[in-house]
Formats: sequence, structure tokens, C-alpha cells
Amino acid sequence: MRTPIARKGLGSKGQKIPLLTNHFKVNVTGVDGHFYHYSIAIAYEDGRPVDGKGVGRKVMEKVHETYGSEFGGKNFAYDGEKSLFTVGALPSNKVEYNVVLEDISSNRNNGNASPDHFDNPNESDRKRLRRPYRSKTYKVQISFAAKIPMQAIGNALRGQESENSQEALRVLDIILRQHAAKQGCLLVRQSFFHNDPKNFADIGGGVLGCRGFHSSFRTTQGGLSLNIDVSTTMIIQPGPVVDFLIANQNVKDPYSLDWAKAKRMLKNLRVTANPSNQEYKITGLSEKPCREQTFELKQKGGKNGNGEAETIEVTVYEYFVNYRKIELRYSADLPCVNVGKPKRPTYIPLELCSLVSLQRYTKALSTLQRASLVEKSRQKPQERMTILTNALRNSKYDAEPMLRSCGISISSSFTQVEGRVLPAPRLKFGNGEDFSPRNGRWNLNNKKLVEPIKIERWAVANFSARCDTRNLIRDLIKIGQMKGINIEEPFDVFEESPQFRRAPAVVRVEKMFDEIQSKLPGAPQFLLCLLPERKNCDIYGPWKRKNLAEFGIVTQCMAPMRVNDQYLTNLLLKINAKLGGLNSLLAIERTPAMPMISKAPTIILGMDVSHGSPGQSDIPSIAAVVSSRQWPLISRYRASVRTQSPKVEMIDSLFKKVSDNEDEGIIRELLLDFYTSSGKRKPDQIIIFRDGVSESQFNQVLNVELDQIIEACKFLDEKWSPKFVVIVAQKNHHTKFFQQGVPDNVPPGTVIDNKICHPRNNDFYLCAHAGMIGTTRPTHYHVLLDEVGFSPDDLQELVHSLSYVYQRSTTAISVVAPICYAHLAATQVSSFIKFEESSETSSSHGGMTAPGPIPVLQLPRLKDNVCNSMFFC
Repeated sequence: MRTPIARKGLGSKGQKIPLLTNHFKVNVTGVDGHFYHYSIAIAYEDGRPVDGKGVGRKVMEKVHETYGSEFGGKNFAYDGEKSLFTVGALPSNKVEYNVVLEDISSNRNNGNASPDHFDNPNESDRKRLRRPYRSKTYKVQISFAAKIPMQAIGNALRGQESENSQEALRVLDIILRQHAAKQGCLLVRQSFFHNDPKNFADIGGGVLGCRGFHSSFRTTQGGLSLNIDVSTTMIIQPGPVVDFLIANQNVKDPYSLDWAKAKRMLKNLRVTANPSNQEYKITGLSEKPCREQTFELKQKGGKNGNGEAETIEVTVYEYFVNYRKIELRYSADLPCVNVGKPKRPTYIPLELCSLVSLQRYTKALSTLQRASLVEKSRQKPQERMTILTNALRNSKYDAEPMLRSCGISISSSFTQVEGRVLPAPRLKFGNGEDFSPRNGRWNLNNKKLVEPIKIERWAVANFSARCDTRNLIRDLIKIGQMKGINIEEPFDVFEESPQFRRAPAVVRVEKMFDEIQSKLPGAPQFLLCLLPERKNCDIYGPWKRKNLAEFGIVTQCMAPMRVNDQYLTNLLLKINAKLGGLNSLLAIERTPAMPMISKAPTIILGMDVSHGSPGQSDIPSIAAVVSSRQWPLISRYRASVRTQSPKVEMIDSLFKKVSDNEDEGIIRELLLDFYTSSGKRKPDQIIIFRDGVSESQFNQVLNVELDQIIEACKFLDEKWSPKFVVIVAQKNHHTKFFQQGVPDNVPPGTVIDNKICHPRNNDFYLCAHAGMIGTTRPTHYHVLLDEVGFSPDDLQELVHSLSYVYQRSTTAISVVAPICYAHLAATQVSSFIKFEESSETSSSHGGMTAPGPIPVLQLPRLKDNVCNSMFFC
């Protein structure tokens, strides 16, 4: 079993720079105590287990309140589900308590839950509404599960991680979660969001961005630290349900709403009903409008012949207006909100319902919402530092009894670290010109591309009614000339016939291709596609699929909105790379001077898996692996993309043996291409960059994925044993760096490998790019394996250089190019299957599903003449 390698030493290259980081030093004095872990089982009186979220914390608080003395005066940390931790043991190993709770509403107080329910409802109402606030009895069983020595934290700081040390840190994180829950926060893993409208920003569609804080304990070379960062999540706009629906569907009044869509959107959201302020969960909407929807109202005191209470049928509208004397202004013709059980509905008119605050919105955001969220949630470094200092002050962690009983105190100042600024690598352009980028960027003015291509046979497909194609083509040819790309006049411009503009995307693409095929003498080298105005256009997926998978034609799409010279230059960078050209090279790429890479044939892989948005459980995940070709180059790549089961992070098709001498896996395809493109050489060294895995999955990457890659190598040649380097890149962590007293972000090329990195493992942070807006997010690189034997400086330099070979832009990028390319390839190929969503037939909607895994929709293979190209650029 392989485990991540230990650090060999620290790097020393580069200009030293003092920095601050958002880690706050933690002192622990209670190292000789133990955490005791107890399992919690909560059930109703009749023994049914409680599965509702949010009830647990209320019940356990009540247990502490009622039976505190039996806990020997101890505080506990409860995770809200099945685990409870104390410092030192409880008096007994197994104990059961009964508690009574009056009103189970939500686990978050919104500061407005008033005890007076609907205005003195008479007895028959009370029966009809079956109020959930009738008191309930819960049985709580607490039983001893394990004992965790606090010393494990000290061991982890000395580099000896264990099950115990991870558990002990988890207990500390649970204490932080409980602390936030008691303040009425929304909890999202280790991030906490207060119900304060100052932290809300409207991003459109009835969704708000909500600013909160991430805080978690980390073991570092400098000891235990508390990492605090700003965090943002999306919540549903609180307030009247009808206002939310109007914003969500972007209509002008409630009469234009699509109610089927509204029902899907509202299901399971929590509302308070006016005037009682009682809280309910929405289970659906009524079939009929309020003035037609009826229910049986029991009559006071009246009994029928069988001795049952007499009922009369009334409409919901009648009941609220005549019996309850509540005025309804606009609900009569709208559906009612149903907050009852499936067999026993409870209807409330729409206008009496208000959405409770801090309810997460988990569906995918639209492009506009995402842009708005990014714009409204970013902060300059200094502003972020101020917010974090205040957050730590307001959190009052020093008053948290559990932390005190562990002897934990937290420093109030940012940790100081030393960074080093690596020099940018020199770049090579056309006409033998060399250039050193400044501040992580360079300019192509008056420069030619290092390997420009000729574009001789090409055409334009125009789906955009408003585009001035003549001028566009003229400008493209002119700018191409300046960059060294010779572009002939296009064969033709194919205009979409107006009769198809309203047709489905797939049909529009088919018709355009019929037209192109009938007029062109042979396959073009390249097709430029002008999309209708919108950027995320539904033609994109079908168009790419048609070109790459059916015809093998390189294509570039553009949305001709604001076209200027800069736009066309960037477009040509993409076109040149796709057609096999190179825009710029590292000066050392074709020399023997590249550390470790020039010495022996080396292939560089970038691996990534992209998943559908959280709401889509049935869309396959897409695994993409890109590989360098034409060694000793490290600027040219090709990609192989496959689908796999939804939400599975490990790539399962690296090695796919289908018979004794056939492997249909990704790795074989990439190795064969490397062999043919690198002068019939097998790679002696394989450097793998893996994106998107958390620390808990490092062992799987090292053992499951790497084993598959080794098998693919052995399957090609039993005697061949290349050396491996495995590096994981993480972007979604919460460590940030700041320059003291300087308003700017850290300079590009800043590397940090001391003080706040892992106490044992070989990791470092790198900010390769120039952070222009907001606060730079460093990439956290973890070197899990290094059989080649890089020195710390050489490895950091290689990673830094790989941030400068991205062919689509004239800047250093924030993560190595092979990983960016893997993202691009996955995104582009996933658009092939986006338009034939399998969700209609998917099993997650139906009741009957066959046993065994659901077969995953396979991707079409790209044609041979484009599969080795940088089609994803």
C-alpha cells in the first residue's frame, strides 16, 4: 500500500518576501486528556427512529438542560446526527433518557417564532390543522463508542498521523460547528452563515448570495492552526412565497407563473404561515385554485347517526375569509400551499406563506447568476483581512466551554510566513524572438507566433442574423497576417435559412451541415461557426459533436457580440493551437536544459473528473486525461475523455481490458500517441497532475488509479517499468496570502513551502498568476510520489513553468496547463451529451429499477484526424 511521501527539504530559489496568511495559531495545553465518543440514537415514543434533520440538536440541548447533573456537569460536542463527544468520560457507558419537546420547528431561530398560534383556533380547527406544535416525546440512547487520546493531535504535529489524530481534529471541528449552530447559523460543512441581511446579495432569480465564514483546525509545520476564510453560499430569497416565485421565474405577476415548475421549486422548503408564525414544510401545491379547493370541516358539537363528528365541505378560500376572518387579496385564483401529509393535505392560501431565511439553494446557477455572484462576493486583499479579523473577534471562540476544557486558546493575529518569488521562465515567439514575461503576462503586439499554421480550405457557418460577416472575415485575415498566420479567403459563408431559426438546435445543425456538404468540394480544414447572440448557446453541443465525432473537422465557435482586435487575436490563438500550431514555447523546451525532463523521454498527464451540478443525480460524470506529445515539448497536448457513473471521483477507465490482448482504456491510447509523436520512444518518466481530489482520497489516487496506469503500461510491454511522479492540485481550500501593508495581491510566482504546510507530507502553495481582482487563490500542490528524484527547487520550477504554456492566453495561469486542458476537454465533450439528456428515462425518477448499476451513457469517439489535436483549446 503506497502512502504520500515525506518532504525532502525546502526550496531556496527566488526572491524572499514576507507574507501573512489567514491561519491563526492555536495553543493546546490539555494534551494528556481523552475525548470520549458516544453513539446517539434518537427515536419517537413508539420506537421509530427520528430521521428529520435539525431535530437532533434541539433534542440533545433539551437532554443537557433536563439531565445536566447526570452528565457530571460536562459539556458535550454533538455533530447533529449520531455522534457526541465529551472531554473525559460520562458517569455511565450506556444510558437512556426521555425528553419532551413542545414545538419542533426548524433548527434555526429566525427571531420571530411567536408562541401565540393561529388566533385562538377553535377545537375543530385544531383537529383539522393537526398542528405539529403538539408536544412530542423522544427517547435518546447514549452509548460509549470509543476513546480518543488528545495526544494524537501532538503526534500529528510531529508528522505521525493516525486514525486517532484525524478523529481528534474532527472533534475540534465539530465543536466549531456546534458553536455556530447555537448562534442560529446555517451550517454547510465547515462554513457558517448568520441570518443577517447585511450579508445577503441578490444575484437574480430569487436567489441570494450569502456571505459567511469557513473555519477549521489544521495541523501545520508551525503547530496547530485555525484557518478562517470568507465563504459564500446561495440561499432562497426569504419573505412572501409569491415574491420568490415571481423573481425565480422572471414573470410580472402571479397569474403568469408556471405552477408545475413552482411545485418542483417549493417542495421541502420551509415557510411560516401568517398570522400564527407557525412553521411548516411545503409538501406540494393544491390541484385546484383556492376558491375551488375543498376540504371536510368538522362541525362543533354536531354528531351524525354513527356518533362521528358531522362535517361540511367548504373551500379553503371560504374557510379563511368567513370562518377565520382573514382577508385574502389575491390568492383566490392561485393554488394553495400544501403543508400536510400525502394522505392528509393541509392547505394554506399562498399569500399567507413566507419563506424562512437561510434555506440553501442547491440547483445549478445560470451564467448570469454565476457572474453576479462572483462580482458581488469578491474582496480585495485588505478588505478581506479586515473582515476576517472581525469574524474571529465576533466568533468568541475563547468563551466556548468545550474549547476551554481542552485547554485551547487561539491567537488573534495572522500567521507570518516567508514566501519566495520565482522568476518567470523566458518564452520563445516567432522570428527567433525571446521574451521575459513581466508580472505574469506578456503582449503579442508586434510579435509573430512561434509556429503559425496556414489556413487554406475553410468556410463560415453563420447562425447569427445580425453579424456583418464580410468585415469580420477581413479583420480576421488582417490580424492573422500580423501574427504570421496566412489565411486564404474562405470558400463560402453559409447563412442559416430563416425558416430554421425556431427549430430545435440539433435540427438547425443538421440543416446547416446538409447545406455545407452539398456545396463544398471536400472536407474543409476548418469551420468558423458564428453562434446566435447568446454565449451559452444550445447549438454549441450539437455543432461540436457533428464536427468532431462525425466529420473530424476542427471548428471554432464565436458569439459575434463585441468583436475588436483583441478579441480576434485571442480567437486566433485558439484556432492556431487547434490546427496544430504553437503560439509560444518555453525557451528551454527544445534545449537539454529542462531539469529532469530533457534527460529522459517524459510524458506529462493532467487528470480531472467533472460532475453534473448538485441537483442532477443522473448525469454521468466525465473523466478527462490529457497528455503531452512530441517530447521534449511540454506545450503540446491531446485529450481522451470518457463518461463514468455519476459523482464517482476516481477514474475507472484508465485500464480497460476487454480481451487477452486488448485494452480500451485511456492510458494506452495516450501512451501510443506519445510513442508515435516522440520518435518511437516510450516514456521513461510519467508525471501525473491530478485535480479535484481531497486529502481523504490521496491513498486511492496512489493505489487505485496509479495501479491501473501501471497495469496499462505492463499490458503494452511486460518488461517496461517507467518512473512515476504523482502530484495533486487543489484549488478549493481556504488558505490565502497577503502582503503586509500593501493593497496588492501577492506577486505572480510566489511559492510557500514552510510554516503552514503539512507537518510531514511534501506539499507547497503556488500563486503563479497575477491576481487582478479579488484575492488570489493559491493552488495547493501535494507531491504524493516522486520516483524520479526531483529536488524541491526543480519540482517547484517545473510546476511554475507549466503555468506558462497555456496556449489560449498571454498570461500565466493559476494551475498547471495540463489540468486546465483536462477541464476544457471534459466541459467540451460533456456538451455532446448535454443535449440528449438521459434524465427523462433515468431511474432516479421511477419506482422500478433493475438491480445492479445503471449503464452509463457512452460518449461518441472523436474522429482520427481530430483526436490528437488540441480540439479543447
